[in-house]
Amino acid sequence: MNRRDLLKTAALTALATAAYTTSARWSLAYAQDGGKIITLAHPAGFPDLDPATSFSNDGAVLANVYETLTRYIPARDGQEAKVEPVLAESWDVSEDGLTWTFHLRSGVKFHDGADLTSEAVKGSIERTVKIGGGAAFIWSAVASMETPDPLTIVMKLSAPQPMDMTAAAGFAAWILSPGALDKDNAWFNAGNGAGTGPYMVERFEPGQRAILTRNPNYWGKFADGSFDKAVFEIVEDAVLAQSMIESGEADWTYSLPYENLEALKANPDLAVVSNPSFETLVGLFNTRKAPLDRPKVRQALAMAFPYDDVISAGTAGLGSRAMGVIPAGIWGHDDAAPVPQTDLEGARALLTEEGVADTGLELVMTYATGDALESVAAELWKANLETLGITLTLQPMNWEAQWQLAKADPAAAQDIFVMYWWPTYVTPYDYLFNLFHSEPSPNYNLGYYANADFDKLIDDANGLSGTDRAKAEQMFKDAQRKIIEDAAAVFILDRPNIHVIRSDIKGYVDNPAYGHVTFVNELGR
Repeated sequence: MNRRDLLKTAALTALATAAYTTSARWSLAYAQDGGKIITLAHPAGFPDLDPATSFSNDGAVLANVYETLTRYIPARDGQEAKVEPVLAESWDVSEDGLTWTFHLRSGVKFHDGADLTSEAVKGSIERTVKIGGGAAFIWSAVASMETPDPLTIVMKLSAPQPMDMTAAAGFAAWILSPGALDKDNAWFNAGNGAGTGPYMVERFEPGQRAILTRNPNYWGKFADGSFDKAVFEIVEDAVLAQSMIESGEADWTYSLPYENLEALKANPDLAVVSNPSFETLVGLFNTRKAPLDRPKVRQALAMAFPYDDVISAGTAGLGSRAMGVIPAGIWGHDDAAPVPQTDLEGARALLTEEGVADTGLELVMTYATGDALESVAAELWKANLETLGITLTLQPMNWEAQWQLAKADPAAAQDIFVMYWWPTYVTPYDYLFNLFHSEPSPNYNLGYYANADFDKLIDDANGLSGTDRAKAEQMFKDAQRKIIEDAAAVFILDRPNIHVIRSDIKGYVDNPAYGHVTFVNELGR
């Protein structure tokens, strides 16, 4: 890093520290006034708090303000995975899988005082589908909805789907008050909310923080020693985040450098919670830009990636090699997928065959500012590519800027977009559809991959998933092998979920189905 970069990093850290200090003073004043507060330091921002269109890190905030009909609980402690009730107390499905009836919990009120009713559920889903943003696709199989009474909603499907899991999605499944159904995106992102959740939005400062306050009329439970307020602090600088968690200025964080974990584990004031995740790290190739529009060039770049080195140096050996895009623990995972191995001579041969070797090829790779693992992956891949005469320019960016750059114009966008994916809901279709299905305009298919045969395969598999899961699973595996053969991306690793919390925080259990979401009402001090 040169002197200019060092000065820039120091300046950004100073700005982040100053912004956090303002919040810390507010938190201290509140605590001295007798309030109980928890601070969660997030390495990435919350670009959208509209429950219909949110499809990013903002799920961490929304999961405490809004609720879904159901919630997915992964297999743990010898227990099988299950779907548990939330706003729906129970549900029934017809033999043909085409009619789902959800029976709602009575006595639930929204933050604005309105009652939870079947009309509110219907209206929430209709608003999401009408806007058509974010993860609205999860409701694509719903042909019609009926509300025979205030606490019953009937969904009639065009094809069988596991709607109990769909209704548990971490995006686009939030239920909101009828009084907010006509509000626009700007209303929600001005810090307004209208959920049933345990916390209400008190203040939203885009790019800095979201502050939530306890819902005094919450229908559910709060843990012993629970919190009156939750501050979701955006801290992109990993050094600052670690300083905050060690000093007690923050109570929860993640994405700290793996090489620091042993020291953090030795600190009696901290707990390091580690378990497998449903999160995979991928590098999406811009398939619309030469020479990356040629599969063999992409294959060569994937062969030049230092997979084992990144797992060792980037995750202290805790990560595992990605076998395609579906991580272990989710049905559809292909543990025998023919993923490429690091082979620099093989990569050179392919580049020579394509006339690209030693041509001074320059590529730009974007990734998240402050993400230690992505940074390690970038530097190690850059070193390997240099031996092949390829210059990889590394461009760390905050998430919102990186995402907007990639969505604006593929011709002017990055060559390689590095990002994590975790499920909207726990199905292979979520990963394959979002990252690789053809799109009229890019949303998360930020490699702009388009293959009609692949599209049909995953669409058909999704339609079978409710009636013939074994056949659907094989089709999803076949689809993954198509994108591996086409080298649509470099499938880097499945990242372990590692969260660092203050040891006096009680009740924390990570749920990998909801990436880096903390259900604050379940915690206490």
